[in-house]
Amino acid sequence: MVQEFLGQLTLQLGGGEPTYPTVVPEPNFDPDKDAARIETAIKTKGVDEQTIIDVLTKRTYNQRREIAFAFERRAKKDMISALKGALSGSLETVILGLMKSTAQYDASEIKASIKGLGTDEESLIEIVCSRSNAEFMEIKKVYKELFKKDLEKDVSGDTSGDLAKLLLALVEVGHLSYALYEAGVKRKGTDVKCWISIMTERSVPHLQKVFERYKSYSPYDMQESIRKEVKGDLEKSFLTLVQCFENKQLYFANRLQDAMKSKGAKEKVLTRIMVSRCEVDLKKIRQEFKAHHGKSLYQTIAEHTKGDYQRALLSLCSGDD
Repeated sequence: MVQEFLGQLTLQLGGGEPTYPTVVPEPNFDPDKDAARIETAIKTKGVDEQTIIDVLTKRTYNQRREIAFAFERRAKKDMISALKGALSGSLETVILGLMKSTAQYDASEIKASIKGLGTDEESLIEIVCSRSNAEFMEIKKVYKELFKKDLEKDVSGDTSGDLAKLLLALVEVGHLSYALYEAGVKRKGTDVKCWISIMTERSVPHLQKVFERYKSYSPYDMQESIRKEVKGDLEKSFLTLVQCFENKQLYFANRLQDAMKSKGAKEKVLTRIMVSRCEVDLKKIRQEFKAHHGKSLYQTIAEHTKGDYQRALLSLCSGDD
């Protein structure tokens, strides 16, 4: 019976995930004109940040690349270096982030989270546990191109124990309810290895069914079970996975809300989500944010940030709900 049930669940649904971007191609795109505007903005006394924001947050990555080529032809210098020299602080971080493809940006963020003393586990967990298979294949390829190293090796060298096993299994991407229950709540001491193998099989529709069915075996839902069974970074990772399987955009909406709870926004998280999801699903994240937090993402960003950084993020947010 269980075998049959598991068999039914392993039917993978093909096709890529639909996208809900807030940054879409500019229909009347003229890279030469944009490059000229950026060159003038950089040369202006005191730098015209507003023009840089207006142009680069309203173009897709492919269009920004064309602008960079046009800029180099005009100015005989590299646009990214010129922007680095002209901008500073949080605005510089956003704009330079936008000059990378989504996969390049994710790869750089993973590298940054495992570089130097101590690992930024929270960032690492967020990225590794929330990206789809297709996104991950691309991130791994780009990581190797950028850093001449294998992502798997870097992650395993920098994390330890069950967390390393889980992240590694996710990174090596190519999920079952009754087995989860047997391995977790039903026995004393969770069979973490079994949970890891199930969580990393990674067919989302399949796992969503698993979690639904899990409730019929277990007195707790999946998230409650995880909180009871595991602790620390592993708990964070499992919870992130489950939240992303259940509703990825809500997971990001909640991360954004948490990042802006305190007086000063946690800029790193805020920047990363806005930059990495603006061409993927930020429109849907916005909807989830409004539905669950009673206020629009646009208004919340406006309240918790200021200056050019605020203007850049609001432009990426692209509308109030």
